[in-house]
Amino acid sequence: MDVIEEKDELHELIEDWLHHSDHVALVPTMGNLHAGHLSLVELARENAERVIVSIFVNPTQFDRVEDFDAYPRSLEKDCLRLRKLNVDAVFAPQLDGIYPFGLDDAARVVVPSLKDDFCGARHPGYFDGVTGLVARLFALVQPDVAVFGQKDFQEQLIVRRMTEDLNFPTRIITAPTIREDDGLAMSSRNQFLSDEERAAAPELYAMLSDIASEVQDGQQDYAALEEDGRSRLSEAGFDVDYVAIRRAENMQVPDRDCDEIVVLAAAMMGKTRLLDNVVVTI
Repeated sequence: MDVIEEKDELHELIEDWLHHSDHVALVPTMGNLHAGHLSLVELARENAERVIVSIFVNPTQFDRVEDFDAYPRSLEKDCLRLRKLNVDAVFAPQLDGIYPFGLDDAARVVVPSLKDDFCGARHPGYFDGVTGLVARLFALVQPDVAVFGQKDFQEQLIVRRMTEDLNFPTRIITAPTIREDDGLAMSSRNQFLSDEERAAAPELYAMLSDIASEVQDGQQDYAALEEDGRSRLSEAGFDVDYVAIRRAENMQVPDRDCDEIVVLAAAMMGKTRLLDNVVVTI
């Protein structure tokens, strides 16, 4: 497995792959990998002859410098895990390899219709950071396929919209959320939960699953379901950001013709923000 920092070396490697008519799959990450990330890599391997995982802690996705500085970095450990999955290359660039003109003068990529609600409302500019980075990675790697997780539902939807709008020749695959035995979605944030908080955290997925079942059974008073969900999370000790029922294709309020709905939520458990979703076909 190659571990690459410089984009010139990356281009040489990819040119060799393309010379052999190999398809390339990209899995973008910020490192600190867990089993959820590794499931994305496995899905990437099913869809391309070559798999490259990017590891880059993106400063434009953080509200505060101290949060960026505190983000866990475990490149050596991550690479050991990726080698076991026969990943072809890890792209771990330095800051100037992604932002050659610096952060203040970096070009921006904005998807206006999807970025300001839900997680975007709590963290203004976050999704601009995501799309700015992913667009750069697409330009550098030129992947045939890119894999993102369903847990970050709004993020993968925004990346899909950007990819279509900018005509990137990349197919976006959304991988199912990987969960702990009690249903909690795997996340790098889970390590910050206390024992008591960790015991209460699975209520987030349980609540979403129950709402999804009611929607699938024909319940259409979505506002009442959302309110019940917020109350249930509050009683379990969460500080609720949102509970919402939306069209899966665009996160708009569902109408009677909608055939796929996403039930999504985000909430603080102590100092840790958790988010999750369930997609329902009706």
